[in-house]
Amino acid sequence: MFLDTSGLLCYHHRDEPQHRDAVVLFENAVRRITHNYVLAEFIPLCHVRGLDRGKAIAFVRDLLESDMVQVVWVDRELHRAAVNFLDNRPDKTYSLCDAVSFVIMRLQGVQEALTTDRHFEQEGFARLLSS
Repeated sequence: MFLDTSGLLCYHHRDEPQHRDAVVLFENAVRRITHNYVLAEFIPLCHVRGLDRGKAIAFVRDLLESDMVQVVWVDRELHRAAVNFLDNRPDKTYSLCDAVSFVIMRLQGVQEALTTDRHFEQEGFARLLSS
C-alpha cells in the first residue's frame, strides 16, 4: 500500500473523519511504501490544519526509523521521471509529489493508496479513503 500525505494525516490525527479506517488499513497492510516528498508535505499540512508541529515532526521521524515503512528517496532520475510524467498530462492538476507517487507505484507494482486524493483514481489506482 502506498502512503500518501492525506492518508498519513488521517492515520496521524484522531479528529480526521477517516482516522479509524486509516488505522485499520495501515495496520493490516502487508507492505507500506512512501517517499520523502510525501514526508516533506506532511509537516506543512499539519501546520495548516493547526496541529502540533512537534508531534508532526516526531511522527515523520518515527516513519523514517520504522521497519514497517519503506521510504523511497527521490533522486535526480526519479525527479526527472516525475517531471516528464507531468509534462505528458497537461490536462491534469497533479502536483510533483503526486507524480513521484504515481511513478513509484508503477515501478513497484503497488495498486492501492492510503489517500483521500482523487488524483490516484484518475491514474487507475485504488484510493482507500473517501474524501
